[in-house]
Amino acid sequence: MLHGFTRRPRWQQALLLLASAPVLALLVAEGLATGYAPTAVATTVSGALCVAALVVPTPRFARAAALATAWSLALSVVSSQLSHRPEVTPGFAEMAALLLLTARVVRVERRLLTAAALVVGSGLATALVPLRLPRTEYHNVGTILEPALALGFLLMAVLGLYLRLLDTYRARERAADLQEQRLEHARELHDFVAHHVTAMIAQTKAVRYASAQGRAPDPADLDVLLAGIEQAGSQAMESMRGMVSVLRSDAPGSATARAGSDLGALRELTEAATRTGTPATLTLDPALPGLPLTPEVTTTVHRVVREALTNVRKHGSGVESVAVDVRLSAQDRGRLCVSVTDDGHPAKPRGDGDAGGFGLVGLAERVQALGGTLTTGPRERGQGARGWRVEAELPLPASVTGLER
Repeated sequence: MLHGFTRRPRWQQALLLLASAPVLALLVAEGLATGYAPTAVATTVSGALCVAALVVPTPRFARAAALATAWSLALSVVSSQLSHRPEVTPGFAEMAALLLLTARVVRVERRLLTAAALVVGSGLATALVPLRLPRTEYHNVGTILEPALALGFLLMAVLGLYLRLLDTYRARERAADLQEQRLEHARELHDFVAHHVTAMIAQTKAVRYASAQGRAPDPADLDVLLAGIEQAGSQAMESMRGMVSVLRSDAPGSATARAGSDLGALRELTEAATRTGTPATLTLDPALPGLPLTPEVTTTVHRVVREALTNVRKHGSGVESVAVDVRLSAQDRGRLCVSVTDDGHPAKPRGDGDAGGFGLVGLAERVQALGGTLTTGPRERGQGARGWRVEAELPLPASVTGLER
C-alpha cells in the first residue's frame, strides 16, 4: 500500500493526506472518549485497521479485511466486560468503515466461502460495536441503533452487488472491444500484406510459365519482373512494420486511418495491378474530389478496390482488363457506389453467398459497419460480358449529402 502511495503524483499524495487527516482525527477522538488509555489505543487502532482495509490493493484485501474484522470483534467483546466505556460514541467511524467493508467484500471477493465469511464477520462486528457503550444505553441501542445498522448492512450488500455487476459489465465491454480490435488487426494484416504477396506470386508464376514454355525472358524483361517482385516484397515488409508499430503503440485507434485517406490513392492500386500483368483502369466521379468524405468512407473504398484486385490475381484466369468505377449513385446522391469488374473466368465457381475467404468476410463486415452493402458474384448476363464483379454501396454522411443538395 505504501509503495502504491509513493508511485502516485505529488498532488494526489497531498489530496490523500488531506482527506485522511480528518478521518484519523475522528478515530483518535473516539478512542479518547473511552477515558482509558489501553481502550483508547485499541479503539483507534481498530478503526484505523477498518479504514485501511478499504483502500488496500485487491490482492491483499481479504487478509486486511479479516484482520480488521477480527480486531473489532475482539475489542467489542473485551470492552463489554470493562468498566471504562465511552459515554458519547461507541465508534461510529469504525461502524461506517465496517459497513463499507461489507460492500467491498461483495464487490471484489471472488471466492464464495471467503466472501461469505467476511460478510458475516463484518456484519457481526458492526452489530457488536454498540456493546462498548455503558449497559444503561443497551435499551436505546436495541430499539434505535441496531435496526439502523441492520438496514445499513443490507444497503451496503446491495451496493456491493450493484458495483460487482457494473464491474462485470465493464469487463465484458473491454473484452468485446479487445476482440473487435483483434478482428480489425486481422483484417488489416490481410489487407496490407496479402495484396503485396499476391503480386509477388503472380509475377513469379509469369516467369515460371514463360520458362516452362521454352521462352525464357530476356535479361531486360527479367530484370523488370524481379524489380516488381522486390518492390512488392518491400511493400509487404513495410506494411508488416506498420502493423507491428500499431500493435505496440499505446495510442487509441487502429491502422485503418493510415491508408486510403484519399480516393486519389486508388490510382496507385490500379497502376500497381497493371504493372503485375492485370490491366486496370480507374474511373472516378468528377464530383468526388470536392466532397469532404470521412476517413472511414475513403478507407473502406480503398479496401474494396484493393481486395477486389487481389482476388482477380488470385482467382481469375484469362483476365484481359479490370474496370474500377467509383461514383455517386444516380438514384441517390447520398450514396457512393464502388464497382470492380473483370472479363476473366473465375478459377473456381463462387456465388454471391460465398465469402471468398477471410478478405471478403472482413470486407463485408467493414462495409456493413458503415450501413452499406457488398455484392460479389459473376457479372449478370445482361451486362453482355463474362467475368466477376465486386460492388459496394456506402451511405455518405449528412454533411456531404447536404452539400450535394
